[in-house]
Amino acid sequence: MNDWPEGWSGDNRTGRYGRGSASAQPESARVMRQVRRGAAPPPGTGPSAPPYGGVPQQPSYVDGQGYGGQDGDGYDSGYNTGQVYGSPAGHGPASGGPRPARPAPDWRRRIKWTAITVAGVLVVTTVGTYFWADSKLNREVDLSKVIERPEAGEGTNYLIVGSDSREGMTDEQKKDLHTGSAEGKRTDSMMILHTGDNGSTLISLPRDSDVEIPSFVGSDSGKKYEGTGRHVKLNAAYAEDGPELLVRTIEYNTGLRLDHYVEIGFAGFANIVDSVGGVEIDIPQDIKDTKSGADLKKGKQTLNGEEALAFVRTRYALPGSDLDRTKNQQKFLSALASQVATPSTVLNPFKLYPTMGAGLDSLIVDKEMGLFDLADMFWAMKSVSGGDGTSMNMPVSGNVGSNLKWDTEKVKTLVDQLKKDEKVTVSGN
Repeated sequence: MNDWPEGWSGDNRTGRYGRGSASAQPESARVMRQVRRGAAPPPGTGPSAPPYGGVPQQPSYVDGQGYGGQDGDGYDSGYNTGQVYGSPAGHGPASGGPRPARPAPDWRRRIKWTAITVAGVLVVTTVGTYFWADSKLNREVDLSKVIERPEAGEGTNYLIVGSDSREGMTDEQKKDLHTGSAEGKRTDSMMILHTGDNGSTLISLPRDSDVEIPSFVGSDSGKKYEGTGRHVKLNAAYAEDGPELLVRTIEYNTGLRLDHYVEIGFAGFANIVDSVGGVEIDIPQDIKDTKSGADLKKGKQTLNGEEALAFVRTRYALPGSDLDRTKNQQKFLSALASQVATPSTVLNPFKLYPTMGAGLDSLIVDKEMGLFDLADMFWAMKSVSGGDGTSMNMPVSGNVGSNLKWDTEKVKTLVDQLKKDEKVTVSGN
């Protein structure tokens, strides 16, 4: 049985161009039978013989329907309507209609969550910085060992001590900073800083001040030593039994209770100055001192750590010796506080953290000292340099041998005003 369409039987292929044919006329195009989907048509309704020279007529795609049109009888490619891969009207994957418009951004919500995120980062950073800084404080001085203390007054009193400690310094650093190599440590400067509601007052205590050593309890031995009325220079109290005896001696000779103790050594002082990029200060006169290493010209200039240390230690090249030196120390510490508080330092973490690290590593404080107390002291120092406070020397009336004798009446008035947190009217030397 031959199932080829009429005109396409094997007999019809003879005498035409093609395989096994010698005719020069090509045979009609051979077309693969199309596969119909669905049930076979009833007998007698099938396609008629090809009317075009043996080639079956192809379905028309003009209407986009293919075999059978829209009757559902035949295959519909959907090509001309764009309905490809089941997507109506050519809109990509089947969606049942046009793609919905993208909603407008909710800027209020975005701003809200951005603010929450930034606030969270700031809180975490602040808390982390606080605990990091708090852990670096060297709380070594125990003021509970100080006996027979005066009653506390209004405001807060800090004893700020600069020691000549060379602990941790290399031989090269000792040479560069002109510190020498003496063992142990002594006080090179002492100041009382009072903070309160009526401004801050910074009072320098000359190291050569004549004071009486009272009875005290040894900081290491715990043994009580009775006072004998012995008079020494103030810095000798520190050399004899450290910070606790120094506090005890100052409180006994002034009647003023000291709430906190802060000490810094040579190397720490120089490191702080270098960490802030130097400190600008106006030097009133040329200074050249071989003992401190100072070689400075008169006028406004920026001192690095080495130069700053030489400046605050110089006394032999100054007319007023130790009294002039204490004035220079006050002036420089106030300038340093102002330099640290500039936006270029506070707002720059690459400068702020090294400065904090250098300062905190080099400080020795009392066991009750907290970061907020340290901040209060710092801002009070800054206010003194800004003209909102008072800086002075302890009033001196003369000499006892090589010691400086305090003016008893003026000291009493000064202490009374500090205890009551009143504006200081007493002037120092």
